[in-house]
Amino acid sequence: MGLKYKLLYLVIDGASDRLSDPVTTLEASHKPYLDKLAKYGVCGLMYTVGRGIAPESDEAVISLLGYDPHEVYTGRGPIEAVGAGMSFKDGYEIAFRSNFATIDTSTRQIVDRRVGRSLTSEEARMLAGQLDGMELGVHDGYVRVKATIGHRAVVIIGSRSRRLSPMVSNNDPAYVRKGLISVAVKDFQPYIARVEPLEDTPEARITAELANAFVEKAIEVLDKHPVNEERRRRGLPPANAILLRDAGGSLPRAQPLTEKYKCRFAVLAEMPVEVGIGRIFGAETVVLDPPSGNPRRDYEERFEATMKALSNNEIVYVHLKGPDEPGHDGDFELKKRRIEEIDKYYVSLLVENRPSRLAVIVTADHSTPPSVRAHTDDPVPVVFNAEGVAPDDVDAFTERKCARGRLGVYEHGWQLLPDIYSRFLV
Repeated sequence: MGLKYKLLYLVIDGASDRLSDPVTTLEASHKPYLDKLAKYGVCGLMYTVGRGIAPESDEAVISLLGYDPHEVYTGRGPIEAVGAGMSFKDGYEIAFRSNFATIDTSTRQIVDRRVGRSLTSEEARMLAGQLDGMELGVHDGYVRVKATIGHRAVVIIGSRSRRLSPMVSNNDPAYVRKGLISVAVKDFQPYIARVEPLEDTPEARITAELANAFVEKAIEVLDKHPVNEERRRRGLPPANAILLRDAGGSLPRAQPLTEKYKCRFAVLAEMPVEVGIGRIFGAETVVLDPPSGNPRRDYEERFEATMKALSNNEIVYVHLKGPDEPGHDGDFELKKRRIEEIDKYYVSLLVENRPSRLAVIVTADHSTPPSVRAHTDDPVPVVFNAEGVAPDDVDAFTERKCARGRLGVYEHGWQLLPDIYSRFLV
């Protein structure tokens, strides 16, 4: 099926804030090119999963691609594992999204859930290598560990003889499981929690026992590791614990994106979770290099990769990470700067070099307000801009202004792309 337009689906991670904030980061940012897309497009708001749900990025991205995560989601761990190039055995291995963290080993109090964002990927690889292949001493249990980017890692807990279950809690107190979905917690006690079974089955109990055994053994190994001894000498926090969340034991099974939208579909992303989603849902998946610290170069490279993907695909989803981390860190000015960098070095190239018959969606996967330092359930702004589609009266890409747009309010993120597809693309 030929589409009327090719579509660039641009998602700026955590870009929006709360409508209740006096001034949001988007409102404070100088972003003439994003505002131009809004001014000459149609706009709205969207709850990326649903009202009252502060989503993690994985379920939000699945939703943005047009799938109800409550129907297809199997936990973030398996998605991260695929994004990191790992496989696992259904029924006998459970994958977790993991963070290296800094704790007080005497009390198990969490000093920093992300090691102050100062852990390098190379340091994390050395730490993960020391944990990889660990024998747990109970239930024929073992562990596979792979570091990904910065403080992030994937942990796969397995048993050679006992079946396991993903229905276990997180030991990361910042996220609480609601079924297979984790929800950010605004106020939590900063201590490593015990992993508990969420169902009364031998499989869940064994999985929790193996996870707790691993966490304790990992602390013993990590606290004395030469990487952490050197970090202490340099005045940096040690990565002396590992936080587990979002267990999953199987991959999502859903209609591939190419079949769902009857066209070639690509996903461009740098983080393992979005890379995993692209691979699992059947898109051509382009892995972008991690940020180098030079935003001009990084975003020019991302724009070149976008144009290349658009030459071979009808729909291209591009995920840009920038604003989310400073939102988590409560750094309003840095989040503002990250948005401005995307506008100046990526969106400007799009606006000034835009091919004919290219439609554009711009939105976010969730709100990460610096005032909260976590994902929230607040709606995100949406812009759809295409040649021949009459604009509404919105003149800027902000939460409050997009609320007045002609698209209205999408109650669920999975409604957006199918709606744009059916109304404008076919």
